[in-house]
Amino acid sequence: MLSKDARNELIDRIRNLPMKLIQEVSSLTDDQLDIPYRDGGWTIRQLVHHLADSHSNAIVRFKLIFTEDNPTLTVYKQDLWAELYDSKNMDIDSSLLLLTSLHKKMVYLFDNLPDDVFQRVGNHPEEGQMTADDLLNTYANHGDNHLAQLTSLKTKRKWK
Repeated sequence: MLSKDARNELIDRIRNLPMKLIQEVSSLTDDQLDIPYRDGGWTIRQLVHHLADSHSNAIVRFKLIFTEDNPTLTVYKQDLWAELYDSKNMDIDSSLLLLTSLHKKMVYLFDNLPDDVFQRVGNHPEEGQMTADDLLNTYANHGDNHLAQLTSLKTKRKWK
């Protein structure tokens, strides 16, 4: 069980991710967006679309936990999603807008729920039993990890 302060810190990380991501990608060209963030990895474009896709699944998972008794949490094949035409080719503006909206909605929900609901559980077919606190930690780290991959690439390439 997370303390109120620890939970609020995770919520703040989720609150701030879209703004930080927008700051990191706003100056990138289309050619830069199509460079993999690591050898054999997704392009920056795919990474941005992945964050929107993943966090779209996140809000569904949270709402399932908050409204159902031990629901089965949805899974998806993220590597296959990243290979779809939109993830590989579409401009990133729609995914940045989607991520911003999703995070605003999630944070509003989190800020207005009683603490005890964060102990509700769902069953993730690959991870097992997860509380809403576990998911909160997962998605705060998920966003920060991908943001760090992007900033690392920009530093390595000396992009501004």
